[in-house]
Amino acid sequence: MTKSPSSSSSSISQLDYSFEPRHALVGAQMFFVAFGALVLVPLLTGMDASIAMFTAGVGTLIFQIITKGRVPIFLASSFAFIAPIQFGVQTWGLPGTLCGLVAAGLLYFLISTLVYYRGIGVVNRLLPPIVTGPVIMVIGLSLAPVAISMATELTTKAGITLPRPDALIISMSALAATVGVSLLGRGMLKLIPILCGIATGYAVALFYGVVDFSPVSNAPWFAMPKFVFPTWNLEAILYIVPIAIAPTIEHVGNIAAIGSITGRDYMKDPGLHRTLLGDGVATMVASLVGGPPNTTYSEVSGGVALTRAFNPGVMTWTALSAICLAFVGKLGALLTTIPTQVMGGIMVLLFGAIVVVGMNSLVRAGEDLMKPRNLAIVAVVLVFGLGGMELQAGAFSAKGIGLAGLTGLILNLILPKGTEA
Repeated sequence: MTKSPSSSSSSISQLDYSFEPRHALVGAQMFFVAFGALVLVPLLTGMDASIAMFTAGVGTLIFQIITKGRVPIFLASSFAFIAPIQFGVQTWGLPGTLCGLVAAGLLYFLISTLVYYRGIGVVNRLLPPIVTGPVIMVIGLSLAPVAISMATELTTKAGITLPRPDALIISMSALAATVGVSLLGRGMLKLIPILCGIATGYAVALFYGVVDFSPVSNAPWFAMPKFVFPTWNLEAILYIVPIAIAPTIEHVGNIAAIGSITGRDYMKDPGLHRTLLGDGVATMVASLVGGPPNTTYSEVSGGVALTRAFNPGVMTWTALSAICLAFVGKLGALLTTIPTQVMGGIMVLLFGAIVVVGMNSLVRAGEDLMKPRNLAIVAVVLVFGLGGMELQAGAFSAKGIGLAGLTGLILNLILPKGTEA
């Protein structure tokens, strides 16, 4: 019988590598929970979904080593980097963008060092909700036009031109299924709304006959992921690094959430500095071979709560499942056949949800946004991030989400507190 949070600590804080069918089965189930969100980021950014699966598995194993195998959590593709990766690929190409993503992983290391020497409170002092809330909102809002463009795209990947109503039916069916499952789903089904939305939209696209299966038939069963390696690009580093502010706060929240589920304080043991370091090293390793940055997955935390599988060793099986599937060539090819309209429909909800997360962090903080200091920070961050502001000084250049994050951090440090009427 699976132990409860009040059971002996050995069931939670020790990795159990014994090959029990239950461990392997639950681990594969956890990967199924994460799969839809995991592959969504590479599909939207032009990265290889097989590499994303590989780096999610490797990153999780790295995280387990650094955190001494104490935290039952899975790492995979971060939504916060979708917009910067899309911009970076268009501007510097994928290798240059990967350089910036590697540097973003280094930021986790710096924050981890700060936490180690100054305590957990330093994160809230440097990055309070009044900074991170609007930055997260900028991430979602900046992606809104992309979602609408893809949802209403009239040309399919198979080269077929669709009437606008048909394109909307495909995209909105995916959106409706995602919303429906998130609201009405029960048990494990409630944890995979994105996967259900993709499956529904894909089925509707099949009905319209706009899916091209030739990539699947031409692909081998076994294939090496197409690894891509970074090239030095200072502009990409300066643009992308500030964006890591938002997922850093997301990390803290997810570690607190999994701790409340298992009844353990992971902020103290193994320590927030270790979990941040594990996340950062996993992100660096992923970026070094062409994968998206990693983050802790709240979907899998929900799966832990549902299955009561508190043993971190279960996540080893989840990681191994991801690594093995990364070498299945036909699976990678099948993912490339998902119509653009299907992904666009899901993105309408996903990117809107990112905005709501930012709004919710401000609401939960209980700050009066009409106080001059708060108003100034939120207003400037939003307008700089969404209005196209760009600052340049020699080799330094900042714009978009990166500029928004940097601006919020600086304003929070220099604007005086306690002077509002």
